[in-house]
Amino acid sequence: MDLTVVGPAYNEEENVEKAVNDIESVFVELGVSGEIVLVDDGSTDSTREVAETLAKTHPALRVVSHPRNFGRGRALRTGFARARGSIVVTIDADLSYSAEHIGSIYRLMASDPSVDVVLGSPYMSGGQAVGIPLSRLLMSRLGNIVLAKALGDNLKTVTSILRGYRKQVLDSLDLQSDGKEIHLEILSKVLAMGYDVKEIPATLTFRRRGRSKFKFRATTISHLIFSISERPMMIFGSLGLLLLVLGLGGGLHIIRLWRQARLNPDRPLMTLIVILIVTGMQVLAFGFIGTQIVSLRKEIFRIQKENMLLKKRLERSDRGT
Repeated sequence: MDLTVVGPAYNEEENVEKAVNDIESVFVELGVSGEIVLVDDGSTDSTREVAETLAKTHPALRVVSHPRNFGRGRALRTGFARARGSIVVTIDADLSYSAEHIGSIYRLMASDPSVDVVLGSPYMSGGQAVGIPLSRLLMSRLGNIVLAKALGDNLKTVTSILRGYRKQVLDSLDLQSDGKEIHLEILSKVLAMGYDVKEIPATLTFRRRGRSKFKFRATTISHLIFSISERPMMIFGSLGLLLLVLGLGGGLHIIRLWRQARLNPDRPLMTLIVILIVTGMQVLAFGFIGTQIVSLRKEIFRIQKENMLLKKRLERSDRGT
């Protein structure tokens, strides 16, 4: 199997048939043996029924269903476990990224064996976002800038589902996320493991049918938590330095008052300054400790990579015998 396309779907009854037809057209255009693993993530509409009906006349389509809605991360993990292609591409069932992008990702990975992961990016040069509400677009762009800095890489889009992976890369990952934060978890781990990640321009189009599942509050909280856990000094360092500057500034102000014989010992300014300086040093210390923990965690990821790949090789060896 050359190519597997994994598509998580939740209440996408209006989009499933077009998605399957468009993806199969890409297989024909590429001239590859491909499969579609459509993961119905506990839809409450007729997504599952439509997909299973399509599977009867579309041999490339495999349908996997969850008993309830677990989230995009769980759906992708299910799809990864079922994927048989040497290259795995993920895409939304609503085709907010058109199926043509699958061909672009596959051609790049097939022609350049050094590329392990490909990200489709509407925010890099050559990419674009069409019809996206301005408020949502601004939040997305700002979020991607902050998250890319947390990852410590010069990437433009880190939250997109449009991606290509080599199967051996996925086999080396021990993924845990159930929600959309899985995109960040994957990037964090593949970058720590030293895999080569490349971005290509993509066009993101606002969905024409069905309802968006975007949840601003939950997404913002998960991204904030990720940023803190990935780059503790971004938060603790900035806050600690601010407190120290305020404390030292207050100290200089006290010295100036003392030299002018205007210092009032009854005012609680000295106590506040001490609190600011001590708290600032403690917060900075948390940042340094957090940074060391992140370094250790990335070293663990690299060890996990070797262990997971060894496990897969042993499993294949056992099946061969």
